[in-house]
Amino acid sequence: MNKYEKSTLIVTPIVILLGYLLGIVGSSSENQIFGIDLYLFIVLITYLIQYIVFIPSYIFQTEKYFDITASLTYIFITIFASFSSIFQSIKSLTIAVMVLIWASRLGAFLFKRVHVVGKDVRFDEAKKSFIRFFGFWNLQALWITFTSIAALVVITSNTDQNVDIYYFIGVVIWIIGFYFEVHSDSQKMKFKMDESNNGKFISSGLWSLSRHPNYFGEIMIWLGVAIIAFPVLSGYQYFALSSPVFVYLLLTRASGIPILEKNADKKWGGQEAYEEYQRNTPVLIPKLFS
Repeated sequence: MNKYEKSTLIVTPIVILLGYLLGIVGSSSENQIFGIDLYLFIVLITYLIQYIVFIPSYIFQTEKYFDITASLTYIFITIFASFSSIFQSIKSLTIAVMVLIWASRLGAFLFKRVHVVGKDVRFDEAKKSFIRFFGFWNLQALWITFTSIAALVVITSNTDQNVDIYYFIGVVIWIIGFYFEVHSDSQKMKFKMDESNNGKFISSGLWSLSRHPNYFGEIMIWLGVAIIAFPVLSGYQYFALSSPVFVYLLLTRASGIPILEKNADKKWGGQEAYEEYQRNTPVLIPKLFS
């Protein structure tokens, strides 16, 4: 057993426990299924779906269904929560539609990307180990649970949810985030598919405003959802406001920007054009003026 497997054995039980605790925090006891709070039940389903898809993925040594499983999980639990909730409001319906649109678009994009590229380098070694690969699927379950907590708490709540200023501010922020994520992903995909750009880095379009505009959009999407959810929360449920904070920390401190910046420095570091791009372009928050 190598050091990565040993660390995974320690981290995985913590990841499972955190997911369960989030399920408790987001519970309201207003809606129940089989004597279990609806939100906690949805968290359990989230983990179960990852485990079910993990088994054939490990057997056939493929990561091609990892990202699409996350998107389909978002879609399934959102629809399940909506149809299982007794009370519906404009807020809960709006948030449900937001999550469904985002998850469908992202799932289609990631599924296409992994099939065009042929593989995801993150799993080159990990998928060979049952322990490490299983750890990735648990982390994905926690990621889904953490990011969607504000959305699902609202959808599963029976609290009166009148349209207010938080609703309109949240919707505007979500639209801005969705625009940045969709268009930056599209621009980068087109850039990479152009053979004349082989070995080059993208610095046009939204990528001229930020080195990671898609991640900026991702954070804004969940910030918008959290703002809409704010008036509906009570007690321990206010922890759901940590959803965009979690996304921000994950993308800026863990698996997102640090890895991409390191790889970019290795590939283009020292080139005058890249060094100038780094100096003049913010890492995350887009520059509004030149």
